[in-house]
Amino acid sequence: MRVIEHFIKEIRQAAVYNSDVQVAPACILWTDSDRQWEAVIPQLQNELPELFVLGDYDPEKRMGPAIWLRCVVAGKVDDVDLPSGRTPIFYIPGFSRQDLRAVESCPDQLKPLVSLQYLGVIWSQVNAKDWTILAFLKSDQGGLGLDVALDNDTKNAMQMALYPMLDEEIKHLKGKRLDKDYFNTLLTGGDPVRDLLQWFDHGDTFRAERGDNEWKAFVEVCKSQFAFNPEKDGILVGAAKLAYHEGPWNPVWDRYLEAPNRYPNIPAQIRKCNPPNERIDWHIGEGKFDGWPQWNENHEGKLRADLIALESLPPHEARKKLVELEKKHKSRRIMVWAELGEAPLALAMEHLSVLAPSTTTALAAGTIDDLMAGYTNAGWRADDAVMKALACVEKEDFDVVKKVIQSVYTPWAEESARYLQKLVEKSGYPGGNASSCKPPHYKDGECVLFVDGLRFDAAKRLVEMLTSQGYKVDEKTAWAALPSVTATGKPAVTPVRDKITGEDANTDFEPCVAETGQSLKGGYHLTKLLTDARWEILKSSSNGNENGKAHAWCEFGNIDHEGHERGWNLSKHIESILSEIQDRVIRLLENGWKNVRIVTDHGWLLLPGGLPKIDLPSVLVDSKWSRCASIKPGATTDERLYPWYWNTNQHFALADGISCFRNGLEYTHGGLSLQECLTLELNVSSGISKASAVSVEFTDVVWKGLRCYVTLDGEFSELLLDIRTQPGNSSSSVVVSIKPLKDNGTGSVVVENDGLEGSDATIVLLNSNGELVAQNDTVIGGGTE
Repeated sequence: MRVIEHFIKEIRQAAVYNSDVQVAPACILWTDSDRQWEAVIPQLQNELPELFVLGDYDPEKRMGPAIWLRCVVAGKVDDVDLPSGRTPIFYIPGFSRQDLRAVESCPDQLKPLVSLQYLGVIWSQVNAKDWTILAFLKSDQGGLGLDVALDNDTKNAMQMALYPMLDEEIKHLKGKRLDKDYFNTLLTGGDPVRDLLQWFDHGDTFRAERGDNEWKAFVEVCKSQFAFNPEKDGILVGAAKLAYHEGPWNPVWDRYLEAPNRYPNIPAQIRKCNPPNERIDWHIGEGKFDGWPQWNENHEGKLRADLIALESLPPHEARKKLVELEKKHKSRRIMVWAELGEAPLALAMEHLSVLAPSTTTALAAGTIDDLMAGYTNAGWRADDAVMKALACVEKEDFDVVKKVIQSVYTPWAEESARYLQKLVEKSGYPGGNASSCKPPHYKDGECVLFVDGLRFDAAKRLVEMLTSQGYKVDEKTAWAALPSVTATGKPAVTPVRDKITGEDANTDFEPCVAETGQSLKGGYHLTKLLTDARWEILKSSSNGNENGKAHAWCEFGNIDHEGHERGWNLSKHIESILSEIQDRVIRLLENGWKNVRIVTDHGWLLLPGGLPKIDLPSVLVDSKWSRCASIKPGATTDERLYPWYWNTNQHFALADGISCFRNGLEYTHGGLSLQECLTLELNVSSGISKASAVSVEFTDVVWKGLRCYVTLDGEFSELLLDIRTQPGNSSSSVVVSIKPLKDNGTGSVVVENDGLEGSDATIVLLNSNGELVAQNDTVIGGGTE
């Protein structure tokens, strides 16, 4: 029951009478000498249609002078409909019960009502005093019997908070100490920490949007809970206290850390304040400085200078320095400034520090099998680290990271490529050719998914994404067809490659149908070969398995196109592309395919700032691509020549090392390097996930603003709580951070983007492997559906 419902019950109770010895009272007189209840009368009139007010004549507001109220009792007012069975209640502000009782000294405007105290009943306390707000809340005889502080500050706060107080649930008030802080907090919306952060962020607008009572209540809460007076001290004093986050300000800082992007102007406010000491010793890890953006900017600037200086060092010394810098700056990655995008180089250091050891050992010794083992075990992490480091920075810091990569990664990649080329020249290419490679066997219910340009490190990321969702992924290393371009490589991974050949005098590396000689360029004849072989062709919007065919071919996720279009900026999009591929695989498996075999045509080289260029005169070639070229018959060149995968009678030139025949290319392929030629074939199936064995149930879901609270029953130990727009897609998470559940089965997370309020989402529970254990549909900010 709400406070207002108890109030209505009690005031109507005053009209109850014993019909054996009494007549029904003509009215209920409610006196209020201090006008304490006057501000909420309109609210009460919405619930009490029989409530009338002594005052100026205004029948629409059910208000009028005493003589008009007498007419209401007599039923002589045409424009007033008194509810049937209800006794009229007359609220009399500014007058007390004693004023009515003193007939001779009664004010003239009150005299027409004097006789009604005998014809009706006065609603008052058992001690015959008027019902004050304090009395109604505290008294256990007709009131609520609550524990209320008696100081003047509490009484003033109670008066201002009366309107929202009426809507409070009584059960939530029982057992609480209702003091000034409670009432002030109630008036300001029940979340003083949020209000304080909003004031820092919005400034004068925050004040302008609030009434006088709300603002006064906010000031009083700040004085009481934070030892801070917004009116006297001002925003900058508060911003400095927030930056120090000591004592009562620590919870305010923690709240800011939960969703700093909600308060975009707070860093600027802190920047207006002086840091703790004019000659501050800026040491990473000193917690009292982590609230100052100036502190982070100082370290970011020092890191920038240190990284630029690596350009002048030999690669082995640069790698050692990277490890040292990582130790010095890694703590900044967990601070708010990293989340706000103000520590991009600290974020990039996580990956540059992986690049250092990954490139320490050159892949330039042993056999081809040794190179293959070295790359598949660890070498690919260097490529992955380059991509992830680049993804952390924008244009202003791109040059810094670019120079680090060129200093450390480029020599390693160059040396590895040249050694591989040397081995292939001596002992042949391990990927073989069309005549030596047998077509693979396919199981019934298998869907082959072709991804253009799924490099080894990208495939490894995809493996991690799929296994985290409980899918079984078998990996198989494969060498791409030479040259490592789509025209050659894509047909080589199709189920119909035994029906394809390469003609003599081919200069564009495009094979043809073996039986008819028709070129596969454009894709029509390749599609026809597949359909003639009873393979179902799935478009991007189709999941297939509905025509009764045993196999399907599907193409999705053109990484190669994005690389050619974006250059180094591919690093910022690769994660979302892989997420889309993951979703595609999951949909195919959910639609009934037993397994999805992911194949690709080639990898690629990516070097920010551009790969080195070597010259190959155009007069010597029939066609020249970025990393491969078709040499004219009879032309003489020093370039190494390699046999074409589809026709070993045809030879082509490949650029040495990681060089290009064209200038300014950051992304390319077609040559002979581990990055371009060594790929992963993935076989994905549903597998058996331990997550399916966990029994857990949602027993309660409550939203308070954009914070979601859950209560669980069952096996919830070590589970993690997240909210997603797509339950199976970890990148669709909308929370500030995924949180572990407490030992009692409860937990909460915060949705950062308030623009999502009212949107459908799914609460998900994850095990320690990131596997989905349970889920519950919800509406952000609005509870469960």
